[in-house]
Amino acid sequence: MTSDQPVTPNQPIDSATFTAQIQPLLTDLLYPSESDEPVELISCYLTQPEPLTVSQIKDWQMLPPSTFVDERPEEDFWKPVLTEQDWYGDEEKARTAKFQSLKRIVETSLTERQVFRAGESEIDVFLLGRLPSGERMGIKTMVVET
Repeated sequence: MTSDQPVTPNQPIDSATFTAQIQPLLTDLLYPSESDEPVELISCYLTQPEPLTVSQIKDWQMLPPSTFVDERPEEDFWKPVLTEQDWYGDEEKARTAKFQSLKRIVETSLTERQVFRAGESEIDVFLLGRLPSGERMGIKTMVVET
């Protein structure tokens, strides 16, 4: 399967397939905030059937207890990168198109998606979901909010 082939319900989605589909979209893809930061593919060793908790995210990322972590609606992750503005040039339009493709693959490949933010001004943002195999994978970026 090539990275530009759409996922259909009959195709098994494993970590290798998901990686092959996502990785080309992440090349030079920056998530906009006060500091545009790269978007990376991540995997998470937590495989329990229940939704992830803030405490589990802290443990997984080896964050100190004092680090602020919260869960946000998935829409909060996509909204800033999917809305095309009137002033966008070709570069911004291409970025929006990449994020639209990324969202489509994430939504068709991962179930039980959750978004967590860790930190207060330099905030790590994780969008994690579950593959049919039970593995958790997703994407990560950082946003700067001062």
